[in-house]
Amino acid sequence: MLSIFDHGSFAPCPAPFNLAAHVLRHAPTAPDKLALSVLSRTSTQNWTYRALEAAVRGTGTGLLQSGLVAGDVLLMRLGNTVEFPIAYLGAIAAGLVPVPTSSQLTAPETVKMIADLAPAAILRDPDVACGSHPNQITTDSLLSMRDLPPCEYALGDPERLAYLVYTSGTSGNPRAVAHAHRAIWARQMMISGWYDLHSDDLLLHAGAFNWTYTLGTGLMDPWTMGATALIPAPGTAISDLPELLQDHRASIFAAAPGVYRKILQGSSQLDLPNLRHGLCAGEKLSANLQQEWTKATKTKLYEAYGMSECSTFISSSPKHPAKNGALGQPQIGRRVAIVDSDGPVPIGNEGTIAIHRSDPGLMLGYLNAQNETAARYDGDWFLTGDQGAMTAEGQISYLGRADDMMNAGGFRVSPLEVEGALSIHPGITQVGAATVEIKPDTFVIAAFYTGPNKLNEDDLRGFANKHLARYKQPRVYIHMNALPQGANGKLLRRALPASFKVTS
Repeated sequence: MLSIFDHGSFAPCPAPFNLAAHVLRHAPTAPDKLALSVLSRTSTQNWTYRALEAAVRGTGTGLLQSGLVAGDVLLMRLGNTVEFPIAYLGAIAAGLVPVPTSSQLTAPETVKMIADLAPAAILRDPDVACGSHPNQITTDSLLSMRDLPPCEYALGDPERLAYLVYTSGTSGNPRAVAHAHRAIWARQMMISGWYDLHSDDLLLHAGAFNWTYTLGTGLMDPWTMGATALIPAPGTAISDLPELLQDHRASIFAAAPGVYRKILQGSSQLDLPNLRHGLCAGEKLSANLQQEWTKATKTKLYEAYGMSECSTFISSSPKHPAKNGALGQPQIGRRVAIVDSDGPVPIGNEGTIAIHRSDPGLMLGYLNAQNETAARYDGDWFLTGDQGAMTAEGQISYLGRADDMMNAGGFRVSPLEVEGALSIHPGITQVGAATVEIKPDTFVIAAFYTGPNKLNEDDLRGFANKHLARYKQPRVYIHMNALPQGANGKLLRRALPASFKVTS
C-alpha cells in the first residue's frame, strides 16, 4: 500500500471571481454584524461588515484614481494597523496585485524586493523602513480613500494573479510566490479540516495585522464565514491575552506555539469559559505544550501544516484529532502523498511530503523563476521539502526539513540569508546559522562564527539589526575555532546545534 491519501473532492472555484468579493460576501446580508474588534485592555475599535466593506471598496476606488491600473503590483510597507488588511483587500477588489510584507524588514531587504517586483507603487507607512521608489502612497492617503464611493469588484478568471507573498528559499534569496484568486476559495477546506469555524464564532488571533498567518487565519477566513475577528491592538503584551480572551468571549484562539508557551509561563490555570479550542501553526507543536495547555484550560490545541506556496493542507481538528504525535491528516478535498525519487513510498516509510498539482490552493509559481518553479515538481506532485511518514489512516508525522531551513517563533528563515548578512562583518571569517533549543520546546536562531577574536555580542546584535529583519536575527552568537565541515569542505549546518550544546 502506497502513501497516497485522496481525501475526497472539492468543488471548483466559480467564475467570474474576485478574492475580496468572496471574503466580504456576507456584508450585504449582515451589514450590521461585528466583523472586527481591535482589542486592548482599555479600549476597543469595532468594525461592522458594512463599514469594513465600505472602507475596502473606497480604498479600491482611491487606488484606481491615483493612476494605478488592473494588474499593477503594489508593495505593502505598512505597520501593524487595520490599514493593512483594508489596503490589501482594497487592492484586490480593484484588480491590483498587493504584496504584503513584514514591517520588520530593513530598507536593504526591501531594495531587493523592489528590484524583483518592479512595483507600480508602494503603500507606505513613513515609520516603516523601505527602499526608495518614485510612487509612494502614504497611510494618510489611504485613510482618506475610505470615504470614497465603492469600486466595482474586478471579476475575472479565478486562475489570474491576485497577490504575491515572499518566502525564504534554500538559495538564501527570498522568492515571490504568485497566488491566484482561487487561493481563497481553497481555504474553505480548512474550515472543517482545522478550524471547525462557524458564523457565530469569535476568533482571536494573537498575531500582528501585517503577518500573513494573521491575514489568512485571523481575518479573511472568519470574514469568509461571516464570523467575528478579534485582533490585539499593537503593543499588547502576551500576558494580557488571557484577559482579552475572557473579556471578549473568544471561542477560538489562534497563535504560534511560542505564544501559548509564554502564556503558560504566567499561569498554570486559565479561566476561559467560552473557548472551544486553540489553533496553532508556524512551527511544530510539542506534545508537552499540548498537554500543558489542555491541563490549564481544559481545551485542545489543533495543529496545521502548510507553507507559503499552499497555505495549510494537513491539520488536526475536533472531528479528526492527531494521533501518536502526528500533524494530523490531509483536509477534505486534498490529495497528499509521501514520495521519493521513484514516486509515492510504501505506507510507513519516510519520504518528502507532497501535494498534488491539481490542488486549488497551490501557487501559480515563483515570480520570474520558471526553472525554480519547475524544480519543485516531480510529475504530478509538488514537493514541500519537508520529510514525513504516513499511516494507513492518512495520519502524517513530520520528520524535519530536507534542507536546512530554520524555524524560530513561527517564521521560516533561510540560513543562507542570515549567513550572507553576517559574513560582511569585518571580524567574521566564516559563519553558519542554525536553530538551537535554549530550553525545552524553545528554539532560537544561533550564529556560529570564526574570526581572529571573539566579538562583542551587543555589537553583533547591532550589526544584525541593520541588515536583517528582527525575526531573522540570531539570538545567540558562538565563536568557534572552526566550523564543522564535510569531506567536500562544505559547512555541515546540521552539526552546529551539537556545538551549541557543548558550549552552553
